[in-house]
Amino acid sequence: MRTIPVARRPNKVASSEFSTAPGVDRSFRAFLDALPDILVARDFRRVVAAIVAAHRSGRAIVAMLGGHVVKTGLAPVLIDLMRRGAITHVAMNGSAAIHDYEMARFGATSEDVAAGLRDGTFGMAEETGRSLNDAFVRGQQEGWGMGESVGRLLHEADDLAHPELSVLYSARGLGVTATVHAALGAEIIHQHPAANGAAIGDTSHRDFRRLAAALPALHDGGVVLNLGSAVIMPEVFLKALTIARNLHAGRPTHFTTCDLDMQRHYRPRMNVVQRPVLTGGQGFEITGHHEIMVPLLAWAVAEALDDEAAI
Repeated sequence: MRTIPVARRPNKVASSEFSTAPGVDRSFRAFLDALPDILVARDFRRVVAAIVAAHRSGRAIVAMLGGHVVKTGLAPVLIDLMRRGAITHVAMNGSAAIHDYEMARFGATSEDVAAGLRDGTFGMAEETGRSLNDAFVRGQQEGWGMGESVGRLLHEADDLAHPELSVLYSARGLGVTATVHAALGAEIIHQHPAANGAAIGDTSHRDFRRLAAALPALHDGGVVLNLGSAVIMPEVFLKALTIARNLHAGRPTHFTTCDLDMQRHYRPRMNVVQRPVLTGGQGFEITGHHEIMVPLLAWAVAEALDDEAAI
């Protein structure tokens, strides 16, 4: 057996990278500074830095949302990021749009699926299905995307319970493009008698083209965040990225991607974290509950942007 001196051995962890215990300063900035500079804590810092750098350089910051992110009460922090310019395009699946609409109009969402399934009433809310499907028909007639159709519907309504909690309402007011990407048969409003497949397909496909048109601005420093979508948004993103690169000589490249979900899935890992950055860039997976991790990310970005503005 041969041994070597410790001085010759490469080490993965140094004392300078350790966390620190709470001190006199209990601010959020102090908490961030106290995180260890190791593994996912290091990745978290890199994602925050990438968003701040993208904001500074005017690159696109695309946030893709699953329904769970909306219904766990995270709209206020996402809206704040839009207001700060730290989200330039928000893309969501159909369930996210439904939860967003219901929260704005009724102040409540997320029914008991098991109870409603027993007697066939699951997803059969009249007002939700009627209003959204009528909005899609109007959007088809006017040449609007699905996100724009819902945003206009909310802005024209005079009976909203909490418009300030709606991502789609706020995006329209802030001038941030919002796109909705439907999956026919996967959303409760497709069960409604007012459902119009042509209108759903037309408005959602228009939003697919709008998402593809937004992606070239990722080139050389943009950021894509996949927040809680395990299937729909990773699949849509990969196809939209193909269109952007097909039309722009292989660009965009050299951007940052991050999948932030409660558990790791195949499609986000391949279609968001790995494949899009093979030609340049970096991809991260940060795993944790949305209701904890998304506010942490949003607060960290806000803190960094405020620090930069103060310089």
